[in-house]
Amino acid sequence: MPVYHKLVRDRIPVIIQQSGKKCVTKILTDEEYRKELQKKMTEELNEYVQAESSEQAIEELADLLELIHALAKCHGSTIEEVEAFRKKKAAERGGFEEKIFLIEVEDEGR
Repeated sequence: MPVYHKLVRDRIPVIIQQSGKKCVTKILTDEEYRKELQKKMTEELNEYVQAESSEQAIEELADLLELIHALAKCHGSTIEEVEAFRKKKAAERGGFEEKIFLIEVEDEGR
């Protein structure tokens, strides 16, 4: 029997059971949950980086967005609050749309 030891989406145990298989699960503590969400974020980010097509990339971005929703809630916030922070930072510092790549900064005083 394969052993996974990883956070899965809520309906995965039902899907496994509907396929005629059995699975063993447990409910995580809040601290375990936060740590597993962080691990899952790294896993999904790596899958996004390795995506070989735009379709695969979009699917991985959707997974990342789902994790951002869960992490916001885990930290006592909402996706709307996260979005408000994003907008504030974009207004103050800009976004990433202009594709600016910083090479170096010269200190005029030295």
